Amino acid sequence: MKIEIMGDGDHGMASRGVSRPMSNHDSKDKDKDGGMDRMEMLHMHHKQTLWIYWTIILLGIWMLSSPFTFDYGKNIVQPSGGRSIWLTDAMRVSFMEWSDIISGLLLVFFGWRSLTPNRPISLWIACFVGIWLNFAPVIFWAPASFIYLNDTIVGALIIALTILIPGMPNMITYMKMGSKVPPGWTYNPSSWPQRWIMIGLGFFGWLVSRYLGAFQLGYSDFVWDPFFGESSIKVLNSNMSHSLPVSDGAFGALAYTFEFLMGWMGSPSRWRTMPWMVTFFGILVIPLGLVHIFLVISQPVIVGEWCTFCLLAAAIMLPMIPLELDEVVAMGQHMVQAKRRGDNMWEVFWKGGKPFEENMDNRTTKLMKFPNKPAEVFKASVWGMSVPWTLAVSTVLGIAAMFGPAVFGVEIETTAANIFHLSGSLIVVVSVICMGEIVRRGRYLNILLGLAIAVGPWIVKDGTIGLNITGTIIGLLIIVLSFPRGPKKENYGLWDKYVK
Repeated sequence: MKIEIMGDGDHGMASRGVSRPMSNHDSKDKDKDGGMDRMEMLHMHHKQTLWIYWTIILLGIWMLSSPFTFDYGKNIVQPSGGRSIWLTDAMRVSFMEWSDIISGLLLVFFGWRSLTPNRPISLWIACFVGIWLNFAPVIFWAPASFIYLNDTIVGALIIALTILIPGMPNMITYMKMGSKVPPGWTYNPSSWPQRWIMIGLGFFGWLVSRYLGAFQLGYSDFVWDPFFGESSIKVLNSNMSHSLPVSDGAFGALAYTFEFLMGWMGSPSRWRTMPWMVTFFGILVIPLGLVHIFLVISQPVIVGEWCTFCLLAAAIMLPMIPLELDEVVAMGQHMVQAKRRGDNMWEVFWKGGKPFEENMDNRTTKLMKFPNKPAEVFKASVWGMSVPWTLAVSTVLGIAAMFGPAVFGVEIETTAANIFHLSGSLIVVVSVICMGEIVRRGRYLNILLGLAIAVGPWIVKDGTIGLNITGTIIGLLIIVLSFPRGPKKENYGLWDKYVK
């Protein structure tokens, strides 16, 4: 049997999202490969990726030697704003030293075990060590910037080397070949063009949050704000920010790290082959993303200040929510259909499931054509989203409401200003998310928000007449604009009946 590395004929990246081998008859076997065939493929893949396991060992040695190479206790920095933390300086140094030593030993040991094929548990443990290396400097308030950088960069590399570049450990032994496009859908929500925009947003969110986290951790003495001056520092050093046991900026960078890495994970069929991963990715992006956005937009109410880079981090997260929702829905549809068929749901969730039809994704423009056809690739990246003029205008009106109190000279601490800030921000959030056709129904939430802006300022009586009249006009317009659905350009299988 001839074994070869197959490129992704449809998307310009490896068709399985990894450089795993595939037999010539693999795409046609409909899971008829014998056990020996699968194991032969696994062993061949292991030979082709052997460099990865040696690299894990070398990175383990690097981490093990770091505390003996660098003085973790020299020039200890303190968190910004005079913040008190749950660890003494000596504990911060000791915990980080032992964390790196133990992590290094584990990487050497399990990297060595991974040199022998068919040891998926060892690779998963090494992966979790990489995850821990990203958590440790945040939890233990790494006393120096080089420790933070060393742990987070090596941790990200370990995650990539264990489950991204070679693919899920041993997935080749059970992955079911089949359809690329979900049944009844007009596009593939897991295609590389659909995912590259998520990867890019995750990376820039990572950079922005890391910048904020570096200040809170004490590695930088200043945060630049082009619009609100020192307000950013006040926000980052506020009681709201200090209410968490860790730096919220560094924790945001941690979340964006995983979002960026998980964007690479799996094949263009991962909505079917990796329901567990799509579920965890969806949790990270959607509910946690909404919490992050809400905390940012509540800053002028709770703290009384704005933070430009905080707003930027929230703005980066916002479009990721509708862009990820379609993949989550496709995965949910597959689970529902598998249950109706009588499949073992536990096995389907963790190992994927058999396809319900055979199809290829002939519509999506190859990602490798991006340099020559950037417009076509971008269009394929945002399938599932459309921008009705009603939602576009609602977004603009929401932004106008946010800045209304400043235009009319109303103090930011007043209740009327708070109504405008919160309602306007939430109108923007709802309008942008509902540009995703999957959740177009959510636009009706803007009716309540429009009502709040139209009526609220008159009740609290601490605004100006001009601001109140403006709020009434904006609120009524938002209510009217919330009724039309706008265009529906794609089909979503079982979910079509909910797009109203």
